[in-house]
Amino acid sequence: MDRLPPAAPHPCPLLDASWRRSREHGVLPDAGRTARWLSAEQLARRRHGSRLAELLPRLREGLRPVIDDERHVLVVSDADGWVLWWEGSRAVRRRAERLDLFEGAHWGEETVGTNGIGTSLVARRPVQVRAGEHYVHALHTLVCAAAPLHDPRDGRLLGAVNVTGPADRAHPWMLPLVAAVAQVAEGELRARHWASLDRLRAVAAPVLARLEGAALVVDPAGWPAAVTGMAPPERVALPRAPQAGPVWLPALGSCTLEPLPGGWLIRVGPRAADGASRVLLDVSGARSWTVTVSGPAGSWTQELSPRHTELLLVLALHREGRSAGQLAADLFGDPGRAVTVRAEMSRLRRTMGGVLAHRPYRFADSVRVEVVRPAGPLDLLPGSTAPAVLAARGA
Repeated sequence: MDRLPPAAPHPCPLLDASWRRSREHGVLPDAGRTARWLSAEQLARRRHGSRLAELLPRLREGLRPVIDDERHVLVVSDADGWVLWWEGSRAVRRRAERLDLFEGAHWGEETVGTNGIGTSLVARRPVQVRAGEHYVHALHTLVCAAAPLHDPRDGRLLGAVNVTGPADRAHPWMLPLVAAVAQVAEGELRARHWASLDRLRAVAAPVLARLEGAALVVDPAGWPAAVTGMAPPERVALPRAPQAGPVWLPALGSCTLEPLPGGWLIRVGPRAADGASRVLLDVSGARSWTVTVSGPAGSWTQELSPRHTELLLVLALHREGRSAGQLAADLFGDPGRAVTVRAEMSRLRRTMGGVLAHRPYRFADSVRVEVVRPAGPLDLLPGSTAPAVLAARGA
């Protein structure tokens, strides 16, 4: 009969939390095999829709010395834990296939428990899992070092890069190397983003020169390339699926969107008299979270970063408001980090317009706030170590 271990074998809080999540997901440590994989068509569709394909040459180049030793396999997964690409010698891939590590397999924590790929995606930080630190017994022969990959335009989680090899070949440099290669790959995406903004500026200049009033041109992620008749914003939070025509944006009010090659023209109209009336904070997901702001002028949905999700959740739990010091204690366990909190709240307030008030920080009194939580309490922002989130899981 499959046994469920009572606790993680390692004092590391990150691994302990991962083992607890694995238990909550019902993963059986003696099963030793995954039960989820993609069809060839599904795999091709996920590859086609992923920005990770752009990074494969950089990842291969940076990790070539590890792959060439014929004992390790390079694995690239998407944000949901599906293995999209892998590389290694034929012999090492045959050994990996016996453990169901292959292209199209699912290696999220909810399928195979604690492992480099799944745990780094939840924790959103580089993770190394050695031998018996894996939740499933069949993986105790392996060592995995993985790092998450983010889109620098909006912080969205793209996936993870992972190196897996035999446990007796674990080296202290493996995790720093994988983390460094992931940073280099993200830097390449950032450089491409800057280049795309330069191209969009060339398109925007003649368009804005013919307009009167306030307008700006932004890329698909909301980064401004050019502006006229108004102060340039840091970034505009566009709807998840923007369409041409009238739209309401919390930071700008009533606007009109027009498509441009490589971005959007935003004509800013008079601000609507009635503000937002409802905020829906959806924290039910394991790796992505959204906020929807609704009012008489329309609604708007935006994906959130982990830090902004934590902040909005704390404010939703404390409608009376929190000072910067209290929020610093809620997020970091250190009231002295108030400066960091003020900077993050400033960004949030620029994005969400009149929804958030300050002195103290809080949701506006006129706004009805609803929170959609996950079914299991331990699945509430599973990668967060914020004291307030830990307390909310217990509650």
